[in-house]
Amino acid sequence: MERLAHHDANGQKAGGVAALYLALAYLAAMPYFLVVVDYPGATTVADKLALVVGNYQSMYAMYLVTYVFFGIVLGVLVFALYDRLRAFAPATVRVATAIGLLWSFALVTSGMVFNYGMTTIVTLAKTDLAQAQAVWQTIEPIAQGLGGAGGEVLGGLWVLLVSWVALRSGALSKAFGWLGMAVGTMGLVSIVPPLHEVAYAFGLLQIVWFVWLGVTMTTKPAAAEAGWIASASAVEL
Repeated sequence: MERLAHHDANGQKAGGVAALYLALAYLAAMPYFLVVVDYPGATTVADKLALVVGNYQSMYAMYLVTYVFFGIVLGVLVFALYDRLRAFAPATVRVATAIGLLWSFALVTSGMVFNYGMTTIVTLAKTDLAQAQAVWQTIEPIAQGLGGAGGEVLGGLWVLLVSWVALRSGALSKAFGWLGMAVGTMGLVSIVPPLHEVAYAFGLLQIVWFVWLGVTMTTKPAAAEAGWIASASAVEL
């Protein structure tokens, strides 16, 4: 049982570190994409292509950090939260875990498609600019759609379900749970076309949510969950 408890504590710390990484990735992505490159501000394919070609190396690195690695690290957090919350609402936590892993997969895929697409058009633009623009018109919507540009439905629903279980069970603080309910709702609302801009508020508040979660998981053991594991072990013995 001591070995199981130690393993669970390490898993919780890993989940906490993962949550802090996700917050830092958001903090890096927002100023880069909104100010340094301002890709959302580009309104034509020609403008977007010019930004990609002119900032290829830094955009490639940022998509690795904020999409590919973000998605992988998110998977670590999803499993850590499953371990922490599964005793309180097993069915809901299983659904939340599935949605969280879908979000993780979508983000990794988005980053890989975007980066490979950039590599393709940067090479193509040297010989055929018109063809490069046509190719980017096909690749970009796929990558952006997978990344949540059409609304943060997967991220919003995952945060909402995790926060609901935390709120109802007391496994995490009530204030944290209410914050997560607000964040998750914003993510879901952002799928409505006139309300896409709400996704920015979702991202900003999710930074706070991730930091709060990361600090909690790295400093406070899941006492209730540890007791549940011990009880299950006793039954198996």
